[in-house]
Amino acid sequence: MAVNTKRVFYVDHVAATNFLDIIGGRPDIRVDRLENDSAAPEAVAVLEAAHAFQIGSARDELDVGFHAHAALLARTPNLLVISTNGAGYDTVDLDACTAAGVLVVNQAGGNKEAVAEHALAMMLCLAKRIIETDRFMRRSDGISRNAYMGTELKDKTLGIVGIGHVGGRLAELCKALFNMRILAVDPYLTAAQIAAKGAEKSDLDAMLAQADFVSINCPRTAETVGLMNARTFGLMQKHAYFVSTARGGIHDEAALFDVLSNKAIAGAGLDVWFKEPPPKDHPLMAFDNVLVSPHTAGVTRESRANIAKIAAEQMLDILDGRPAARVLNRAVWPAFAARFERTFGFAPQPNG
Repeated sequence: MAVNTKRVFYVDHVAATNFLDIIGGRPDIRVDRLENDSAAPEAVAVLEAAHAFQIGSARDELDVGFHAHAALLARTPNLLVISTNGAGYDTVDLDACTAAGVLVVNQAGGNKEAVAEHALAMMLCLAKRIIETDRFMRRSDGISRNAYMGTELKDKTLGIVGIGHVGGRLAELCKALFNMRILAVDPYLTAAQIAAKGAEKSDLDAMLAQADFVSINCPRTAETVGLMNARTFGLMQKHAYFVSTARGGIHDEAALFDVLSNKAIAGAGLDVWFKEPPPKDHPLMAFDNVLVSPHTAGVTRESRANIAKIAAEQMLDILDGRPAARVLNRAVWPAFAARFERTFGFAPQPNG
C-alpha cells in the first residue's frame, strides 16, 4: 500500500533555516533531525522510515556513520533520494547509491558567486602580497616597500581546472575586470562550450606551463584525487600562484609543501584541506606566502540561503514525482523510478 507521509531527515543542521520553512510548509512531509551522536534507537527508527536524506557534504563535520556509503544504505531500506548541501558530494558513494536504487542530487551553482569571489580575493591578496606584508608588520618594526613588490592581474593568464558553475563565474569575473586570458581544463566540455564561457580549452600540462594563476574548481572524484602532485606542481611557473577552493585531496599537501620550500612557485591560497579544519601547526601554515581559510569560500549568508532554497525546492520536486535539475547518478533512474512507484503509488515523470 502506498504511503501518505513522506519522510525527510538531516543530521545536525541544514544549510539555512529556509530549507525547513519551505519543506515544513507541506502537511504531507515529516522532517526529522538526528545528531552525530544520536542514540541508536532514535536513529534506527528515523533511518528505517526515511525516504529522503538532506546530507552534509563536509567529510569531517558529518559522523562517518551517516556518510551515504553501503553501510548506511543497508540501514535505510526505504531511502529514495539523497540531496547534498552545496555542490560537493564527498560524503556520498555514488556507485553504492546507484546500486541501491537511490537518486543523488546536489545544489550545484547555489554558491558559485561566493566561491568565485573567494578565489578571486585570494588571487588579489597573493598577487599584491597583502598577506605577507600584514604578517610582517604585525610582528616586526620597519619594512621595505620594495621587498614586497607585487604584481597585477591585468592581462595575465589564469588556468582553471573545472569550468563549471564556479569556474565559469571566476572566468567571467577575471575576463571582465582584468582582461585575463583564461585556459580551462575540463574533459567534460567541448572547445566550443568552453569558448562560450570566455576561455580556451587546454590540457592540464599545457595550462600549468603557461598560467600565472592556477585555480582548482572541480569536484573531488577518483579522477581528480591527487591531480596536483609533485609532477604537476613541477610544471608551474616560478612566479605563478596556486589557489584551491574545491576540495581537499585534489592537491597533494606534501608536494605543495616541497614546491613552496624550494620557491618553485610564488605562493598559494588554500580554502580546502585533507583534514578539515587543519591543525594550526600544519606544515603549510609556516609559509607567509600561503593564504589560508577553513573551507569558508562558499559560506556566505546569501549562498547558504540560496542553497537551502534550491535544496528544498528540488526535494519537493523529487518527492512529488517531478524531474530534478541536478542529478549526479542518472544511470539510477530506472531502478529509482520503480522503487518510487512502489512506495508512493504513482510513477515519477521521466528525468530527461
